[in-house]
Amino acid sequence: MQTPALSAKNLYVGYGGTNIIDGLDVDIPRGELTVIVGPNACGKSTLLRSLIRVLSAEGAIYLDGKDIKKMGSKDIARQMGLLPQSPVAPEGIVVYDLVARGRYPHQDMLGRWTKADETAVNSALRRARVEAFQDKRLDELSGGQRQRVWLAMVLAQDTPIVLLDEPTTYLDITHQVQVLNLARDLHRSGVTVVTVLHELTLAFRYATNLIVMKDGAIQAQGPVDEVVTEDLLQEVYGLNCRLVEDPESGRPIVVPRLLDAENP
Repeated sequence: MQTPALSAKNLYVGYGGTNIIDGLDVDIPRGELTVIVGPNACGKSTLLRSLIRVLSAEGAIYLDGKDIKKMGSKDIARQMGLLPQSPVAPEGIVVYDLVARGRYPHQDMLGRWTKADETAVNSALRRARVEAFQDKRLDELSGGQRQRVWLAMVLAQDTPIVLLDEPTTYLDITHQVQVLNLARDLHRSGVTVVTVLHELTLAFRYATNLIVMKDGAIQAQGPVDEVVTEDLLQEVYGLNCRLVEDPESGRPIVVPRLLDAENP
């Protein structure tokens, strides 16, 4: 059996004395586009940030079969890239300079810039379709354009695993699709992609591996067509719905039932 790209065993994560994740086990399969879904505050982003050691956690986390606690930060950054929910950039930074920051894990102690760094940044700008903005300040761009720039920085990091924490939040549908198409292209190029999403129809369309969470625990995991049922969505979200087939992808579309006060 192939070693998972990422895995956690008996994971505990909490805030202020309250456990958000309590004894969770998970395997993230290599080469898949894994989408994590679940209700608000169920632990989706907490799990993602724990896997990359942004949050401290009890339990074991393995990166390519190796104990992540025994790895240095730069070693981890060569293997995993993270796009957080609300990234913050220095005021007035130019797009090219921000994307170039993705090369930090690959540079020596003196931070010397190489031809390989230049090639990686130019490739990332092109793949994220932000070449035209490379000389602009980040704060001059729209929300969707800025998100693609942040993705370009992760691409420039050139890691075999990419984690995206709610990358489509606050974006209109066009920019949501653009971001998720980029995630799909990454997956198709052989990168293991893990992302947290809220919009279920988009999650079902793009996921090759789905993780459904509730109350800090995994309720179901696997291919969308094998995992998603109306009963599962009722149990996890309390949502009375129908599932219909997406005419484009063949994947499920969630259609909430029209209910009235006498028939909740």
